[in-house]
Amino acid sequence: MSGRMRLAVCAALATLAAACALLPLVERTGWLLQAALLLAVQTAVGVLGRRVPLARPLTVAAQALAGLLLLTVVFAGSHAVGGLLPGPDAFREFGQLVQEGAEDVGRYAIPAPATTGIKLLLVGGVLVVGLVVDALAVTYGVAAPAGLPLLALYSVAAGLAKDGTDWLWFLVAAAGYLVLLLAEGRDRLARWGRVFGGGPGGSGFAPAGSAPAPVRTGRRIGALVLGIALVVPAVLPAMDSGLLESPGRSGGAGGGADGVTSVKPLVALQDSLRQPANREVMRYRTSTANTRDLYLRIVALDQFDGSSWRSSERPLTELPAELPTPAGLAPDVRADLVNTSVAASGSYAQNYLPLPYPAERVRADGRWRYEPEGRTLVGDRGQTTRGLRYQVSSLLVEPTAEQLAEAPAPPTQVLREYTKVPGSLPPVVARTAREVTAGSASAYQQAVRLQDWFAVDGGFRYDTEVDSGSDGQAVAKFLKDKRGFCVHFSFSMAAMARTLGIPARVAVGFMPGTPQADGSVSVGSKDAHAWPELYFEGAGWTRFEPTPSRGSAPEYTVSQQPSAVDPGAPSPVPDRSAAPAAPPSADDRCTAQMKKQGGCAAPAERADGGGASDGGLSPGAVAGIAVAALAVVALPLLPLLWRGRVRARRLAATAPRRRGRAGGGSGPGETPAGQGGRDAGVGGRHLA
Repeated sequence: MSGRMRLAVCAALATLAAACALLPLVERTGWLLQAALLLAVQTAVGVLGRRVPLARPLTVAAQALAGLLLLTVVFAGSHAVGGLLPGPDAFREFGQLVQEGAEDVGRYAIPAPATTGIKLLLVGGVLVVGLVVDALAVTYGVAAPAGLPLLALYSVAAGLAKDGTDWLWFLVAAAGYLVLLLAEGRDRLARWGRVFGGGPGGSGFAPAGSAPAPVRTGRRIGALVLGIALVVPAVLPAMDSGLLESPGRSGGAGGGADGVTSVKPLVALQDSLRQPANREVMRYRTSTANTRDLYLRIVALDQFDGSSWRSSERPLTELPAELPTPAGLAPDVRADLVNTSVAASGSYAQNYLPLPYPAERVRADGRWRYEPEGRTLVGDRGQTTRGLRYQVSSLLVEPTAEQLAEAPAPPTQVLREYTKVPGSLPPVVARTAREVTAGSASAYQQAVRLQDWFAVDGGFRYDTEVDSGSDGQAVAKFLKDKRGFCVHFSFSMAAMARTLGIPARVAVGFMPGTPQADGSVSVGSKDAHAWPELYFEGAGWTRFEPTPSRGSAPEYTVSQQPSAVDPGAPSPVPDRSAAPAAPPSADDRCTAQMKKQGGCAAPAERADGGGASDGGLSPGAVAGIAVAALAVVALPLLPLLWRGRVRARRLAATAPRRRGRAGGGSGPGETPAGQGGRDAGVGGRHLA
């Protein structure tokens, strides 16, 4: 094996060593084998390109093209021209997969399932880093700076996966980088003979006991890279314990909450509603017969910036044996105790624990912490609901319409915090709220009129294909178009309530689900929901239901509606599958338009992590495809390689005669040994 080929192999191994730090982020490890096979082919293309030899930029371009072809075959083969060449359809497929992968990163906790989108991001990232490392270390012969892309790969992984084994992956990545430096140094010595030092005069051998200049430079850069690799993960607090964002840090007497993560609930909610299959996420049994009001709440969103809602960053505490009395609940308001046992599906991994609101006692195994203001439980250091069984004692609060209508003014602190609206909110939002609620005698009547306007009277239509919106005009646009799903309805009603001076926030979770013949209740992915919670002193945070055809309007609001049943309103219960859907292939993906038209067959199971065929191809098939792709890339180079080989043999045959003429017939014995070694080295390099 030549020195350059050995260096290329070491570059690929160093890339894979750094990529090993990504293993804790994903449940399955098959993606790393895929990445290794594709990286081997990409590296082989570089070896062939340098052997021809091609110009350096052309070698890098050939490797990039090979990597693109490989990714096309593995991830978008059905959309490629001839199954290999990427065309417009293949690039659209790549765009969709990248978008799905980014959404999956924002949805799942660590370890995330190896969905096709996530695998594309992982494998594609490894190929890009491998290309940069190979170009720097082998094609351009500067191995020390190649540690920077390796550092980037390791740092992202280490910053995300705070699982206590960071030091192990650091050692693996560092070992790969050091092996690359050693191979590069050996290759330099093999090609140039003794390394000249950088002493005065610019010539002469390096002084005894001192390192050559290239080695000293490599040491400095290596020390800098390894130092940054230790520091960078330590200064990434927002990335602790997950692929997701941190909901907040605890402080004060409650102790720390390092490592607590959350999903981005609205991304997961819209994705769940758009799935064609109603995948079961949990089952529960409860002591109450009134399951229509037993919503399972995950998180409360209380910060409104004019376009979206999010959770405040609040301190987290240890989970108490008895949760505090709910804020604002008066003794004269009816509140029945309900006991519920929940069994979460093995395919449902959520950092927040779904709970009936307000919970009083929770018994759940694992590491769970408590956020008092939202009364939510958050998983600590990667704790999720996957396969969890837990028990909850909660209150079913049932205020009367009269109690809500006569509720006194909320506390000043609640008013100040939960009626904030940004100055960027379009004036049409507050103006519409006043028009809809004109003539109301109380805040309660205003809330009921808002609910009725959205759900019945305003001409709104439920549509999950409408984008949730992310700009300051999102609410105003929804009020104009009157099309959206639960996110739009809950966001808009809460925002309008705040403009009227009613404390409001948005809850995200699940509707009660579908009762089963065995007495249990099945909650599916299509039961994912968002609803507004408005604060009334005496009842506390109170649920409203403005979304048409979803959920059920609370009893304390029905009496204010024109009639108990509106014949023109859609059915209040969406179609659901009574049994859990069979796990289909994760490679089956539907565009939003295909889902809307019902053109999707075999719906994709996005949360089960997949099996060996999660990426759609087995390792053996990937190996065969990789060999075929290598053959396709190598065939055009064979004539050039053959001509180069013939030319090398001819030059080797005439080399003794040329050396004899150059030496004046004095013979090889009169040639200095050092000079002959250098001539051979240069000649070898020329022939290579």
